[in-house]
Amino acid sequence: MGENQHIDILVLPETNLILLASVIEPLRAANRITGKNLYRWTLHSPDGRPIETTSGVPVPVSGPFRPARETDPLFVLASYNWRHAATRELKFLLSQTARHRTSIAGIESGAFILAEASLLDGFSATTHWEDFDDFSRAYPHVGLVRERFVIHAKRMTTGGPLPTLDLMLELIRRAHGHSLALEVSRLFIYQQERIEGTRPDHKLISSTTSIDPRVQTAVKLMEDTVEAPVSLPKLARRSGISIRHLQDLFHQTMGVAPHTHYLALRLNAARRKVMETRASFADIAAETGFNSASAFSRSYRASYAESPSETRHRLKLRIGG
Repeated sequence: MGENQHIDILVLPETNLILLASVIEPLRAANRITGKNLYRWTLHSPDGRPIETTSGVPVPVSGPFRPARETDPLFVLASYNWRHAATRELKFLLSQTARHRTSIAGIESGAFILAEASLLDGFSATTHWEDFDDFSRAYPHVGLVRERFVIHAKRMTTGGPLPTLDLMLELIRRAHGHSLALEVSRLFIYQQERIEGTRPDHKLISSTTSIDPRVQTAVKLMEDTVEAPVSLPKLARRSGISIRHLQDLFHQTMGVAPHTHYLALRLNAARRKVMETRASFADIAAETGFNSASAFSRSYRASYAESPSETRHRLKLRIGG
């Protein structure tokens, strides 16, 4: 999902409110952090009426799910009693729209809905751990795997709300890079779990409570030295390991090299200053460890596809002066 990406979200009755938030909130956060409308979404229900979530909080929708030839990604959200919603009409509509969609996601029990419509046949997929055996027996043509989320060609599936947050961070990372995905992750004070078999580049760290203590030490030192970055040898020495070992641990835990994560932290801090203060770019460069305003501007543009001055000008126009 790239810039100005629109997604359709089909919410089925008795969906958990946190499941819907796990899809929408990372996208909203990405928009807020960048000051751009990177993502837009439209909510649908099967009949066009508000969805009554399991918490009793109704979710208004734009209308009934009546797709035509839309190509935008479609997310199908379901939690409890999904069979009541898996009508013949809904399965037909899903089968028809799947011909045109760039991707379709089955979020938590939404995977059952897609499987019922034969839209996961031949694909790898996952579901909530409590439902794993039942799903596997019911849909032998689906390659079920024990992962938090699975992206396979044009299909995506997740095993619950937090795995869904993992998925959304990964989609943001793929579309907009490690820096933005990291900042969204940190906004939620969230650390993705390390699960055996997941690709290492799925990792984004915000809190540092369940990772290798040597990586914790390095990340904490990075966060404390944004203004005056320390060298890789010093990071490794303070972490008590060799440079090579630190690099290997970072790739295993974070999915990127130490310098990539370090630069992302500094650029994120710099962007907040660009957007939220009137500090000069020279001052911002100095406060985030760049040798000069020009060096800062080059790194900023390479990461965010616009210069610091273009960011400020765009935001000024957005708020009307």
